[in-house]
Amino acid sequence: MLNLILFGPPGAGKGTQSENLIRKFNLVHLSTGDLLRSEIKNGTALGLEAKRYMDEGVLVPDAVVISMIENKYNQNAEAGGFIFDGFPRTVAQAEALDAMLGKHAKPITCMIALEVPNDELLRRTLERQKIAGRADDNEETFRKRMVEYESKTRPVAEYYSAQEKFKSVQGVGEIDEIFAGICTAIDALKFKV
Repeated sequence: MLNLILFGPPGAGKGTQSENLIRKFNLVHLSTGDLLRSEIKNGTALGLEAKRYMDEGVLVPDAVVISMIENKYNQNAEAGGFIFDGFPRTVAQAEALDAMLGKHAKPITCMIALEVPNDELLRRTLERQKIAGRADDNEETFRKRMVEYESKTRPVAEYYSAQEKFKSVQGVGEIDEIFAGICTAIDALKFKV
């Protein structure tokens, strides 16, 4: 089973590369945002609990998110693996994810980090704003996201690096070239697991 975290700052190309990885490796996409919306829409106990936090304007606790991930995992236990999108964002979340996957003896295989210079990330964000019309894709929001990413999310890479499950891939270039780099990194790490 290939359990993969595709990692990188906003605008690194995770969404594009996730789609390619899902097709190539027959992975189930685990997006915490999608899970939250689905659980709320379906009126599940976890969805109602998450909605209560969201209505109060606070983050949904990690334990609730991990429970949603575990439910999705259990529904797809026969899958070839999972790609985690938007999670984990903190070391505490990574530890909780590892504990949950450990119960199933299906640990994270690897974390692939897309490395993209900040000026290119900003260019992509502003371009996406023009194309998609997302109001949150502006320079001010980008800078805030980067501060959050550097302070809370970047340490997750160090966490998986300490487990020898981290690989950095150049995230600038043609989409197919970047994807080939990701596949090479996955192939190299699979032999270490």
